[in-house]
Amino acid sequence: MLPGVLLLVVIGAAAGYVATRLMRVDVDLPTAMGIGVLGAILGGVGLRMILTMGGWVVTFALAVLGSLALIWVWQKMTRR
Repeated sequence: MLPGVLLLVVIGAAAGYVATRLMRVDVDLPTAMGIGVLGAILGGVGLRMILTMGGWVVTFALAVLGSLALIWVWQKMTRR
């Protein structure tokens, strides 16, 4: 359990930094890392709970949301 939480913290810190730069949010590094860590922990716990309880319908909905996010990123990258 502890290695999983530590992994979420490290990944979350990096993700928070990247996300704030991609979204052009002007915050300092500790705040960006804090946002990412909280997001990773909440997202990781929430996703595990949803997948455990929801089955294939939730999995499909999350797959659609993930696809929408990738399309949005792709559109942003190709418009430059």
